[in-house]
Amino acid sequence: MSTADNSILGLKMPTDPRWADLASISLEEILTDHAFCEQKAATQCISLIQRYPEHEALVTALSPIVTEEWGHFRMVWAEMKKRGYNLGKQRKDEYVNLLLQNEPKGIPAQDKLLHKLMICAMIEARSCERFRLLSEELEEEALRKFYYKFMVSEAGHYRLFIDLAMEYYPSEKVKDAWQQWLAIETIVLRQLAPRGDRMH
Repeated sequence: MSTADNSILGLKMPTDPRWADLASISLEEILTDHAFCEQKAATQCISLIQRYPEHEALVTALSPIVTEEWGHFRMVWAEMKKRGYNLGKQRKDEYVNLLLQNEPKGIPAQDKLLHKLMICAMIEARSCERFRLLSEELEEEALRKFYYKFMVSEAGHYRLFIDLAMEYYPSEKVKDAWQQWLAIETIVLRQLAPRGDRMH
């Protein structure tokens, strides 16, 4: 079974099968978007560390992820340069923005971290699933191997955010929150048409 199988990740809705085909004909765009996604992932980890410095397990777990995500950006940028692609401008991530719009309001301060961790886990899980598709569907063997490595890494990151939530909250509360976010993500995906120039 694949590392990024939906049954393992828990995702309720598979990516539209047209997405990988669209991405394959928009490689410069998809690589650019991927590069910025890795930047944002590093920034998000830094933000969590800055916001929750008293959570030692979180700081310890996410510190190396900042380095890893930035290393991923460098890997994507190196691949782009090899192909003669330009980085281009950062673009809005509608998927992530729609997820963030569903972050609960008016909840106790101590519960806000739970939902931030769930959102991070969700983004990593969906990224993992998309990387799996690219690792299987792209025509170029080198790119398939390139994205297989990312798939394995993102699967580990998804688990990390779930495990961090388990560190600070009862397991049943984490499981309930994860199911809530899986349902939200399904609604979000239904609002978005598949775009080959976006990783999400």
